[in-house]
Amino acid sequence: MSLDSCLSKQEKVKKKFLNLSSTEKKYELLIEMGRQLPSLPTSLHTEDRLVKGCQNKLYLGARVVDGKMVFSASTEALISAGLAALLIQVYSGEPPEALTECPPLFLKEIGLFHLLSPSRAMGLKSLYIKMQQEALKASQNLATTVEL
Repeated sequence: MSLDSCLSKQEKVKKKFLNLSSTEKKYELLIEMGRQLPSLPTSLHTEDRLVKGCQNKLYLGARVVDGKMVFSASTEALISAGLAALLIQVYSGEPPEALTECPPLFLKEIGLFHLLSPSRAMGLKSLYIKMQQEALKASQNLATTVEL
């Protein structure tokens, strides 16, 4: 599997954040990304889609289209939505393996963990873990489908 697409998406996000001069500007970008995040329909706000460990309720939708992961998320908190948008921007459209083979190193490189409270940082980590779990399920389903 080529990681070029995933790495390229991480570079684009990195450039957006590293070009900003202040913490406030980074927060503004994060909030704007949260505003633009397509919402998961309320009917899909189910316990199995709830990301445990987030400061606010965050629901993650995951499906596979043409062998690629497609993620969506929903939360009322704009910062949480922005954090979800960051990961969704990088990992949607990627094969399931990208979630284990292309870790989100850009988060540390843009200094995001220094901007976040410990509970928000934990929520972001929990979201990534949930995305990995969904990708693993998708990989197993794809393998089963191929074997049949």
